[in-house]
Amino acid sequence: MKKLAIVALAALLGGSTLMCSDLELVSDLPPDAGPDGVAPRRDARTDAPQAEQWPPFASDPTTLVDTSIGNNENGTTFPGATTPFGMVQLSPDTGTNRYAAYQYKDTKIWGFSHTHLSGVGCQTMGNFRFMPTNSLLSSDPTQYATSFSHANETRSPGSYSVTFASGTEAAAGIQVSLTATERTGWHRYVFPDTATGMNVLMEVGESNGNVYDADVAVVGNDTIEGSLIGGNFCGETGKERYRIFFSAKFDRTAKVFGTWVGSAFNVSSRTAKRNGGRMGAWLSFDPAAGRTVGAVVGVSYVSVEGARNNRLKESQGQSFDTVRDRAHGIWQSELLRMPVAGGSQADQRTFYSALYRSLLHPSIASDVDGQYRDFKNAVHTSDKPYYQMLSLWDTYRSQNQLVALLHPQRAADMARSVLRIYNDSGWMPRWALGNGETNVMSGDPITPWVVTIYRRGLLDKDTAKKLFDALWRNVNEVPGDTSIFRGRDGNPTYKTRGHVDYNETSGYTYGDRRQAGSATLEYAFADCSLAVMARGLGETEKAKQLDARCRNFEKLWDANAQSKGYAGFPRARKIDGTNAEADPYDPMKGHGFHEGTGWQYQWLVQQDAPALFAKMGGETEAEKRLDTFFDMPTVLADPAKAAKEKWVRGAYTYYNAFAFNPNNESDLHAPWMYAWTGSPWKTSAVLRAARTLFVDREDGMPGNDDLGTISSWLLFGMTGIFEAAPGSGAYVLTAPMFEVVEIRPENGRTVRIEARGADASKLQYVASVRVGNPERNWIQSWISHENLLGAETIRVWLTDDPHSTVWATTAEARPPRLAEITGPSP
Repeated sequence: MKKLAIVALAALLGGSTLMCSDLELVSDLPPDAGPDGVAPRRDARTDAPQAEQWPPFASDPTTLVDTSIGNNENGTTFPGATTPFGMVQLSPDTGTNRYAAYQYKDTKIWGFSHTHLSGVGCQTMGNFRFMPTNSLLSSDPTQYATSFSHANETRSPGSYSVTFASGTEAAAGIQVSLTATERTGWHRYVFPDTATGMNVLMEVGESNGNVYDADVAVVGNDTIEGSLIGGNFCGETGKERYRIFFSAKFDRTAKVFGTWVGSAFNVSSRTAKRNGGRMGAWLSFDPAAGRTVGAVVGVSYVSVEGARNNRLKESQGQSFDTVRDRAHGIWQSELLRMPVAGGSQADQRTFYSALYRSLLHPSIASDVDGQYRDFKNAVHTSDKPYYQMLSLWDTYRSQNQLVALLHPQRAADMARSVLRIYNDSGWMPRWALGNGETNVMSGDPITPWVVTIYRRGLLDKDTAKKLFDALWRNVNEVPGDTSIFRGRDGNPTYKTRGHVDYNETSGYTYGDRRQAGSATLEYAFADCSLAVMARGLGETEKAKQLDARCRNFEKLWDANAQSKGYAGFPRARKIDGTNAEADPYDPMKGHGFHEGTGWQYQWLVQQDAPALFAKMGGETEAEKRLDTFFDMPTVLADPAKAAKEKWVRGAYTYYNAFAFNPNNESDLHAPWMYAWTGSPWKTSAVLRAARTLFVDREDGMPGNDDLGTISSWLLFGMTGIFEAAPGSGAYVLTAPMFEVVEIRPENGRTVRIEARGADASKLQYVASVRVGNPERNWIQSWISHENLLGAETIRVWLTDDPHSTVWATTAEARPPRLAEITGPSP
């Protein structure tokens, strides 16, 4: 007989505070019963259950990582050397009009630069490009770019190498090896015996993004230092800029050196400057003294002195080989924070490669001495690591959750970094590139991003209160005209009317009034998530005000809008509340919705799914609409066909569609909406279909990765847990795709998820779940963050017959609304 019970967190977590979100349904079946209530076979001698045999974990998951996945115009990832959350990403460049500076289909390499972002949808970074040549001195990369073959590349987490093709090109036959520490890039060049000269060109004035005010200096005859200002990310022409510096020391002295500006080379010149355009320095080495040249390059966002200090501290007592081995060891440890067992090798390669990509950003921004540069270009010192590269519109939906799960201390430090941005520069960021605010994308992503970290109990009370005050200002005010931040620029009408007013010619490309429909939905979700934090901090009145905004999606709801046989869709409104465009309104179009349509954005009400479903005509009608959205008949008949033919029409084809778009963020949570209709088995089916979009090759992603967001989303889908409503701390449970997954948080207890017979290539569904030790029958579709961490073991029984499972189908099994959740009281 089932009963309503409160899972005792005191037993699971040693006395933690109980929260209202921890009212979870369990049953009083025997603790070791199977899905049919029968206990497992027992050893006759000891009366203990017989030991189960499980497939082993890979001892070194780095061998299963392919860093070339996504190295195309779709995924926009890079193959080079970096460390987890590192400042330096040392990687080959094949041009300056590539989003990550590298395209797998290209046949020539232009050089090796020290900063890259993984999966961004605009070209940027690629700063300080080094290129060895045999004799040629030229400032034109089309002249010194040299052919290479992927067969002569070696790519692994923490290292990269390539041997250029033989012939007469500038770098023919040169072997290049790269590795990295957090703040340094390491180069080793082996020149061929046929080389008549040994040069290293260092381009400073030209990057993969815009460059301003670049300078370079030759120090002695073995060191090059310099800096540049970059900016105008994604074509924005505002005030966004970032500064970056480098200090490169070679392991041997140069025979000749000089600088260039434009195409003019100046032998023995020690300095050069330019405001945009090619400019740099070179060193030439004597082949008679040996064919190998090494260099260590320190990077800093503070100063040349900071870059030099980073280089000295992180290279002391190290060699190229020891640094490469250490980078490999770091990545091995990182990947073992979430090991998987079972499934095919392709499944494991897909999983571990995604895990690797998920742990690249945000990037450390403070130097070894704790100094960092703020958004007003002032320098400060922090006693905690300071992070930047905050692609918040993307990462708040999945990647932030993964970091908080595996690296709780880093997540806390990232939240403190955001507080420092506010204290130093006066406002909360939206998309921070270096020490510049790009204001790219829409809505209010910083709020659920912070609340997610707070909800997990990772912030002390003082920090949490200061962050809440900053967010409270952010959700209620607008930065002044002179601010580099634009904040929630739709707040004036949103505060008074409950919706952002549509104006397609407003302000700037990413202004919220241009995307008034999606911005309103994002604001409402952010407000509702902030109410969780308000309740946890005792801000009762503010929580009430925020809760009242949870259903502002209703301000956009047009009950008369028709599409695909369904009535009622969100629709952007003008300032007076009238429709933003004339009838007939087509929810498949993109008017007023950022990188999506009304069909895709209608699901962005996961803070209160029952209220949304009521607008759709009830749960049954909502589920029918979800079935149409995913094309459920095709999902069940041919999962790969549904994903590749029905969902994804192109990596950046966001508009004029009604179907699920798993290559962009706006509807990533939509598969889990079935948990609120009482059909969580359909979520498992959709996720199995989505898995087919990720394969082990350069075009193995359906869209750009957005600093690990899509990769993290895939990981959660394959693991069987996902926080559908960021900031809720409620993970929706689905059918795992591996027989064993372990979650090993830094300095925390291991959580083991077992699912006998799990196979990503088959449609499988949850038959029953057991949680804890001793086990309890878990009949809810979700589990709180606290109970996940305290579970020790989660055992999932699977079935291939969706009609045989009644797991989590009752109304009581649904995930909570955000208004029912109280955050931790730190």
